[in-house]
Amino acid sequence: MTQGPPRRTRSPANIDPRVDAYIDALPAWQQVICRQVRRLVHAADPTVVETIKRTRQPYFTLDGNICSLLAAKAWVNVFLYDGAMGPDPHGIITGGHDNKTARTIAIHRGEKVNASALRTMFKRIIANNKAGGWRKLKSRRVGHR
Repeated sequence: MTQGPPRRTRSPANIDPRVDAYIDALPAWQQVICRQVRRLVHAADPTVVETIKRTRQPYFTLDGNICSLLAAKAWVNVFLYDGAMGPDPHGIITGGHDNKTARTIAIHRGEKVNASALRTMFKRIIANNKAGGWRKLKSRRVGHR
């Protein structure tokens, strides 16, 4: 039997048990969405770090904010930071289209997460963060006009 590539796992250094506690307290359908988003952001870069900000909200960071989760009554919000820096070819952004620093994906009960599109967005945000963040990138673009 042939084994595939080794599975990447989150290391204890970059996970936060408070994120587990936040997700575990949600209804089952929201837990599924949050765990999938969590897996996708870690798959985009295994060095992503989890934390809690704003008292209880899970954030995923690497050289800046990547995304955060906020469960509402009828959906889960995935806030994408530096989301205004790139296009949304799959139309997954549901709010904040004109926001300069973050946009939102609202995922309702029964909706599927567009894993490929979301992972691509996470990778782009991480690349932007590693390049100095959206403010630095924006100033470079303005200077080249």
